[in-house]
Amino acid sequence: MSPAGGTHTAGRPTRLPRSARRKQLLEAAQEVFVAQGYHAAAMDDIAERAGVSKPVLYQHFPGKLELYLALLDRAVDTVIQGTRAALESTEDNKQRVAATMHAFYTYVASEEGEFRLVFESDLTNEPAVRERVDRVTHACAEAVSEVISADAGLNREQSMVLAVSLVGMAQVSARYWLASADQDSLQQQNAADLVASLAWRGIRGFPRTDG
Repeated sequence: MSPAGGTHTAGRPTRLPRSARRKQLLEAAQEVFVAQGYHAAAMDDIAERAGVSKPVLYQHFPGKLELYLALLDRAVDTVIQGTRAALESTEDNKQRVAATMHAFYTYVASEEGEFRLVFESDLTNEPAVRERVDRVTHACAEAVSEVISADAGLNREQSMVLAVSLVGMAQVSARYWLASADQDSLQQQNAADLVASLAWRGIRGFPRTDG
């Protein structure tokens, strides 16, 4: 790789397109932030991980916070889109609960560790970070609450309380499983099924709109 962060072709450096360079820098930054947290991570570490000079890094991101927020925006969108896709994957509400639970477990179990930026950030006292972290819970719960409201005949406030509870159950149990469980005896599929069963037994007790 060239000192300016380009790649070499036939002995001559070539520069990556801006979008490709940005993606490369985000991937390097994610590795550093996941491993070290925001406060311990340095732009020098990120530039070194990406194989670029610091000036190249600053051409794309004016500071560490801006870089962190760009990563967090990407991570938040991934969680929200995964939740919506799970809900849209079937019209069977029992399977919707299971699909949503599995979506969270799959996200948390990803080897990249992106979930740590969303659910275990060491920068939640920063308003811009807090807003993004809160957006995950709110947007995912909004999607879940629409299904609950349509099926159980509950108003928006009631549906949102239940939906936030389900989203919290999903991400907290998935993180606990990853950090604490014996994953040989309780594998990801089984853990997600177990929690989905608990959630469904609770949510199905509410009356349906069709009586």
